[in-house]
Amino acid sequence: MQLDPNKMTDVVKRLKRAQGQLGGIIKMIEEGRDCQDIVTQLAAVSKAIDRAGFATISVGLRECMSAPDGSGNDLATMEKMFLSLA
Repeated sequence: MQLDPNKMTDVVKRLKRAQGQLGGIIKMIEEGRDCQDIVTQLAAVSKAIDRAGFATISVGLRECMSAPDGSGNDLATMEKMFLSLA
């Protein structure tokens, strides 16, 4: 199933923000910053990526349920994708 790019703008924004955070973390490591600061930022990036994944599944579920011709993924496939993020 192809997702509508217009419905994925929030996910893209979230991932771009996470991309920037990753760059910041790399710089922190290269500068020898404090371990606690680095781990805090890693946790924030991890959460942002997780939320992007869940938002993607949410868009997919909505599109799957609204596919009039049954062309969307079946429930078992969507469930498997959702659980892969856990």
